[in-house]
Amino acid sequence: MTENPTQGAPLFHTVLVANRGEIAVRVIRTLRRLGIRSVAVHSDADAQARHVLEADEAVRLGPAPARESYLDIEAVVEAARRTGAQAVHPGYGFLSENADFARALEAAGIVFVGPPVASLDAMADKIRAKETVAAYDVPVVPGVADPTLDDAALAAEAQRVGFPLLIKPSAGGGGKGMVAVHAADELPAALASARRTARSAFGDDTLLLERLITAPRHIEVQVFADAHGTTVHLGERECSLQRRHQKVIEEAPAPLLTGLAHGAELRERLGKAAVDAAVSVGYRGAGTVEFLVSDEDPDAFFFMEMNTRLQVEHPVSEEVVRVRGQRQDFVELQLRIAAGEPLGFAQDDVALEGAAVEARVYAEDPANGFLPSTGPVLRWREPQGEGVRVDTLLLPSADAADPAAVDAGQPEVTGFYDPMVAKVITRGADRAEALDRLDAALADTVLFGVRSNLGWLRELAAREDVRAGRLTTELIDGMEAWNAPALPEDLAALAAEALEEASDDAAAAERHAAGSAWARADGWRGAGAPQPGMRVRVGDEDRVLHGPAADAETEEDESALAGLNLLAGDPRDPRSAWLHRDGATWQVRRLRRAEVVEAARAASAARRAPAGAASPEARTPMPGTVVAVSVDTGDTVAVGQELAVVEAMKMEHPVTAAVAGVVTVHVAEGDSVAAQALIAAVEPAAADEPAEPAPHEASAQNA
Repeated sequence: MTENPTQGAPLFHTVLVANRGEIAVRVIRTLRRLGIRSVAVHSDADAQARHVLEADEAVRLGPAPARESYLDIEAVVEAARRTGAQAVHPGYGFLSENADFARALEAAGIVFVGPPVASLDAMADKIRAKETVAAYDVPVVPGVADPTLDDAALAAEAQRVGFPLLIKPSAGGGGKGMVAVHAADELPAALASARRTARSAFGDDTLLLERLITAPRHIEVQVFADAHGTTVHLGERECSLQRRHQKVIEEAPAPLLTGLAHGAELRERLGKAAVDAAVSVGYRGAGTVEFLVSDEDPDAFFFMEMNTRLQVEHPVSEEVVRVRGQRQDFVELQLRIAAGEPLGFAQDDVALEGAAVEARVYAEDPANGFLPSTGPVLRWREPQGEGVRVDTLLLPSADAADPAAVDAGQPEVTGFYDPMVAKVITRGADRAEALDRLDAALADTVLFGVRSNLGWLRELAAREDVRAGRLTTELIDGMEAWNAPALPEDLAALAAEALEEASDDAAAAERHAAGSAWARADGWRGAGAPQPGMRVRVGDEDRVLHGPAADAETEEDESALAGLNLLAGDPRDPRSAWLHRDGATWQVRRLRRAEVVEAARAASAARRAPAGAASPEARTPMPGTVVAVSVDTGDTVAVGQELAVVEAMKMEHPVTAAVAGVVTVHVAEGDSVAAQALIAAVEPAAADEPAEPAPHEASAQNA
C-alpha cells in the first residue's frame, strides 16, 4: 500500500486492469492521477492498443478470441500475481460480474475491485435476483422464473403470463439473448434463439419470461456502498434509446423525472428501491439498479436487474453528480471502497447539477442494417469545445491539415470484440444545451477507415420526440430505415481529383522502381485518347466522377474546401478517399477494371432476369462465426426462411433464403467465415412447383 497524496489514506501501489478498449484507458487515467502503477493485459489483436501503450506495464493473455484471452481466468490471475498487482479492476463486460473470477482472486490474495462474491452470485442469476429484491419490497415484473422448466413447460407458463412477453437469459446482461414475443406461434423459435445466445455468451442457457411492459422507459440508478454500512444512490440515468436492447444514447438526469410535477418524489422512491436492492445482497462498491418504468404510468416501475459493476454510461452521472458541490470520479470511489475506506458522505450530501448526454460511436453501417464494419482506422479526430468529453480506445489524431496524413499505430477494428470505438459525452446547464453540444460534437468527429453511426446518431438526437424527452425503448425500432446522405457534386469532383493524384503518385513510384520508360527524363511520351470519367463506389452505389477542370478555380471550389477533411492515397488502399464535411462522412473507392467489368455483367444479368428475381446464393454480409445451421442439404426451404446464424461483434445475424427451392449448405456450426462468404445455395423450385412455406417461417424471421 502507498499513501494517497490527497487524503493520506492507504491505496494500492499496483492495480491490474482486466479489460480492453475505452474503459481500460479510462481506468488507467484515474490510476495515473492517483499515483498508482497500472498493469494492462491484452490479446494478440490488442498488442499495440491504446490501453497497452498508456499502462506502466502490459501482459499478453493469449490469442485474439476473448475466451482465449480476456475471459481466461487463470491467465488474468497469473498476470496479476506475476506483476505484483494488489488489486484487479475488471471494467465492464468480460469478467466484471464473474463470481468464479472474484473467487480466484480472493484465493490468490488479490483484491477484486467489485462487490463480494455473495453479491455477484445473487445478482448474476436473474431468477434469484428477483426473488431476493422482492423480499425487500422492491417491485418486480410479473413473469416466470423457474430454472427447472424446459421449453415446453415455459411455453405452457407463457399462456398464463400472457402476451406480449420478453424472454431473458437468467445469467445474462447487456440485452444479449433478450427476445420479445408477441404471439404463441413465435415462441418455439424465439426460445431456441435465446437459449443458443445465452449458452454461447454466458455458458448458461437458463431462461426466464417476463410480461412485456408497454411504452417502457429504461431508468437506472447509480449506487455506491462501502464496507462500513453506508449505501447511497447518486441519481438516475435514462437509457431508453436502445436498438436490439443495446443502449445507444444515455443521459442524466432522466427527462421523464424532470418533466413530471412529482418528479423529485419519484426520484426519491426509485433511489430508495435501488438502495434496498443493494442492501438486500450485502452489496459493496459501484453498482447500477435498472428499472422499467411505464411511460403511460410512471409511478409503476419494476426492478429488472442489478449490474454489479461500473456501467458504460457512468460518465453522464460523473458530469452531473455533486457531493458537497464537488464532482466525483467513480473509478476513484471504487478503488477507495475496495481499499477499505468509508465513502465519507451521506445521501443528503448528494445533488444533481445540469444535464449530460452520451452517444456511443460504433463501427457499423446504419444504412446497411447496422452491420459491423471492420478494418484499420485511418484517421480519428475528436471533437473539442466547452462541455465536451470523449472516452475512446483510439489514439490522438494525426495532422488533419495534411490530406495524406494517416494515423499511425491506430488499432484495427476486428470482429472479435464489441464494435464501440468511442463515447462522446456533452454537458450543459440544461438538457437542451447538452443536446445542442452533442450535435455539434458529433458533427466535428472524424472517423476514417471504417463506417460508423455518427450521422445516424445526429439524426436520432435531433428527432422531435427525442428533443422533447418523449422516449421509450421502442422508439428506435419504430424508426424508418436510415439512408446515408448523397455525396455532393462539389465533393465528388474533389474526390476524383484527389484519387487521380494519389493514383498517379503510386503509379509513378512503381514505374521508377521498375526502371520503366515512363520514368525517363528524355522527353518520351505516350499518346492516346483522353480518359473517361472515373468509375468509383460511394458507399454501396457505383458512380462516374469527373474532376474539376484545370482552370476552374472558382468560389464554389473554395467553398467546397471550407470545413473539408480529406484523406486520399493511404498506402494500404491508394484507391480510396475519405471525406468529411458538415458532419457527414463518405468513402469513395476507385474501382478496378475487373470490378467495372463485373458490375457491368451483374447489371446485364439483372436486366435479363425476370422482374423481382433474387439471388439463389445466401452469403453473410459480415465476417464472423457460424453459431447455428438451421437446415440440412437437400431440405426444401421457403423465401425468408433462416438458413444459418452468424455471430459477429456480440450480435447474431440470421442468413435467410432469398428464393424458394432445395438448399445446399456450405458451412458447419463453428466455422469462421469472411464477409460475403457463401453460406448456402438454393436451387430454385420450378415455377409450377412452389416450395411449401416452412411452418416456422414467421417465428424464424422474428427471432
